[in-house]
Amino acid sequence: MNTNTNEAMPETQPAEDVLIILPVRNMVLFPGIVLPVSIGRARSVAAAQEAVRTQRRVGLLLQKDPTTDDPDPEALHGVGTVASIVRFITAADGAHHLICQGEERFTVLDYVSRDPFLVARIETHRDAATTDPEIEARGLNLREKALEAVQLLPQVPGELAHAIRAIESIPALADMVASFMDLKAAEKQEILATFDLKSRLDRILDLLGRRVEVLKVSRQIDERAREAFDERQKEAVLREQLHQIQKQLGEGGTAAAEAEELRKAIKEAGMPADVAEHAERELARLERMSESAAEYSMIRSYLDWLLAMPWSKLDPEQLDMERARQILDEDHYGLEKVKRRILEFLAVRKLNPSGRSPILCFVGPPGVGKTSLGQSIAKAIGLKFGRVSLGGVHDEAEIRGHRRTYGGALPGAIVQAIRKTGRRNAVLMLDEVDKLSASHQGDPFSALLEVLDPEQNDTFRDNYLGVPFDLSKVLFIGTANVLDAIPAPLRDRMEVIELTGYTEEEKLEIARRYLVKRQIHANGLSGTQVQISDEALRLVIVEHTREAGVRNLERQIGALLRNAAVTIASNRAASVAIGADDVPRVLGAARYENEVAQRTSVPGVATGLAWTPAGGDILFIESSRVKGTGKLILTGQLGDVMKESAQAAVTLVKSQAERLGIDPSALDGYDLHIHVPAGAIPKDGPSAGVAITASLASLLSKRTVRADVAMTGEISLRGIVLPVGGIKEKCVAAARAGLRTVILPARNRRDLDDIPESVRAKLEFVWAEKIDDVLARAFDESSPHLAAA
Repeated sequence: MNTNTNEAMPETQPAEDVLIILPVRNMVLFPGIVLPVSIGRARSVAAAQEAVRTQRRVGLLLQKDPTTDDPDPEALHGVGTVASIVRFITAADGAHHLICQGEERFTVLDYVSRDPFLVARIETHRDAATTDPEIEARGLNLREKALEAVQLLPQVPGELAHAIRAIESIPALADMVASFMDLKAAEKQEILATFDLKSRLDRILDLLGRRVEVLKVSRQIDERAREAFDERQKEAVLREQLHQIQKQLGEGGTAAAEAEELRKAIKEAGMPADVAEHAERELARLERMSESAAEYSMIRSYLDWLLAMPWSKLDPEQLDMERARQILDEDHYGLEKVKRRILEFLAVRKLNPSGRSPILCFVGPPGVGKTSLGQSIAKAIGLKFGRVSLGGVHDEAEIRGHRRTYGGALPGAIVQAIRKTGRRNAVLMLDEVDKLSASHQGDPFSALLEVLDPEQNDTFRDNYLGVPFDLSKVLFIGTANVLDAIPAPLRDRMEVIELTGYTEEEKLEIARRYLVKRQIHANGLSGTQVQISDEALRLVIVEHTREAGVRNLERQIGALLRNAAVTIASNRAASVAIGADDVPRVLGAARYENEVAQRTSVPGVATGLAWTPAGGDILFIESSRVKGTGKLILTGQLGDVMKESAQAAVTLVKSQAERLGIDPSALDGYDLHIHVPAGAIPKDGPSAGVAITASLASLLSKRTVRADVAMTGEISLRGIVLPVGGIKEKCVAAARAGLRTVILPARNRRDLDDIPESVRAKLEFVWAEKIDDVLARAFDESSPHLAAA
């Protein structure tokens, strides 16, 4: 049994004989609180009048259902508040009002009368004085929370805060806070019926804490809204002043005319019916909106974009095959296979204009004419040409556009390019497709799937426009340097046309026909003022450039012409002839030289062939042995695959040493070091396996590899030469480097037709199935066998 005399338990008073009961709706009166009560029911009026006449107190009980007009005892709660009627007021319209002051809680024991009003026997409850520290702590917390809520509430009388500070009784404070809190009647009734003071305080603190948090958030929102409203109000005032100034200057009254112009433009734009209806709705919103509204400029910009799109503007196609062939030949030298495929494409388009055109994709190293081929196609067909640069794009919104909800939103690159061309059947080049990259902002590759699919791009939906636009008439042409960087689903939608690097003769012819003329014009010269000899051009090609395309070659030609321009502009000569002797004077010493002969003048060096995104190239494999413990040392920034190829080559040479004419004891007590020069450049891939094997066999057999031989191919532990890729680019690089013989895997014989005819004429092809076939042609048999070191 709890004998703690400090526990706050309510004191139960002796039951009164009878108490007049006054039912009320949607309100709860707490002890110590004065509130007005409106009454209108006959029984309630009779009860109040009797209480006033006999100067008796009344008991206020909350109805369980406020819609009940004549509640019986079962429809009332069992706990209420004993109240004194301070004043009874009858208004002019006959309405009755009471001013009641709550005094104490009571519980109904039973009802003794129901007519003409309810009378009940009750038991009253008063909160006993307490010194319990837990209750005092709760009371202190309640006072602080109540004062915080008063500060957060708008338009609160200052007397309320003083009253909260002045109340010393914790039960009276709890009842006052509960009375003034914005609670439902049922929640207040629950608090009224909680006789245990500690439980009552906990419940009030919980409800008050939630209310304070809501008030804090509400105040923050109100402050932000007020700041935004003040800014908009300032903008509205400024715009109104501007409007009045324009009116005084005779420039006003243009809004209606502007709306009429927009409506006329919508009708003349040739939009589909659903798009035109959408545009009309946006225009109607614009007319109802003030120019000072923040959304006004957004809707106006959106309508401008809709009107600028070529919904029905189509150019007639001029599919003259002879003219197309002539334009391709004029703009590009060589590339016969590519031109043939383009002419086939144009022929099919001419015979079946309504058919679905394939998406072309030109793949090749930089500077070989991929972009200019697209321009030539547009010129041959007679269509507008647009270009979309996709290099470095990593946001899907760059393709599909941004949604209009964002500030500064714009359509995607596809829609912007279509608008710039002004035609729905333009030639659109998607440049550098392989340079796209996915990020947390989306995958641009996936966004292009719909753009490049002829089956669904007739309803392409840009996020900004929000309406479908037909892209089926657009001729898309993609360009890329590396095909492997393009995901398979996107690659499947395009027809790939590969472009290889140019040979020395092709570069010379391109320089004669195009580059020199273009640079003469760019430098303000004329053909009569300057001439460049073929020997000078060839020297620039061989000694000052080494690339698959011709961009660097054009820059070097420009340097020669600028030097001539200085001479002519200084009046030192009327015309200049640039010969081979002038090239070193202007461009400096040769940047590239034929290193093959000197690199292979010692055993252990072999020439390999490599593929790079910029075209083919040659590389050298150098092997050496030093005193050690039999380790294998690999240098030259080699990748994992190339390291494994080197390990396989060493194992092959060791396992077949006698058959390859190598002393099996040549590696005892020695470390092998394999190095690939140009160590700053990463290298990887299996195609150097054959060259590494030849380098090791040369080192250990003391025989040199022929200076005019290069090789490529993957090697197996059984000595089988496996096929590799990039044969075409590698052979072009070999011819460019002055090599005479290339050793290729026999299973790559199918790639021979892809090699340009001019390159095939320069090279002798050796098709190797095993490593024995490689070594038989690689070694210089005239070289002496050197003595063992």
